[in-house]
Amino acid sequence: MSKTLNQAELEAIFAASPFIHWLNLRIDAIDYEAQTLRVSVPMRPEFERKANSGQWHGGPLASVIDTVGDFALGMLLGQGLPTINFRVDYLRPAIDTDLQVIARVRRAGRSVGVADVDVLNQNGQLVAIGRASYATLSITPEKPL
Repeated sequence: MSKTLNQAELEAIFAASPFIHWLNLRIDAIDYEAQTLRVSVPMRPEFERKANSGQWHGGPLASVIDTVGDFALGMLLGQGLPTINFRVDYLRPAIDTDLQVIARVRRAGRSVGVADVDVLNQNGQLVAIGRASYATLSITPEKPL
């Protein structure tokens, strides 16, 4: 297995990606043993479904789920990974709330990794869940992604 990424290294990757930087993800906790990554995401007007509604649009929620799931695996494997497939189930509207996002690695295989992601509002209510698969096969020191 490749070198794990620490919080400072993950934050540097987030800052180096214009899109991830724009999402303004903040790493709250990394647990290598449990293979979880916990991130907070503050609400901003650009994420609103309708202007001045305070309601999160599904697109930014999906982007957050994909990104946090990716880096839950990436923190174990040493870099971000290309997404193979992912799905989102929206369970309730997220209105006037920042989000807590918890990704759990379910499989970190040689060719494919899988992560499950829970998205919670500030009251701890589940607002969305996601599952994604990522390509891990091409990760080698000689052939970085």
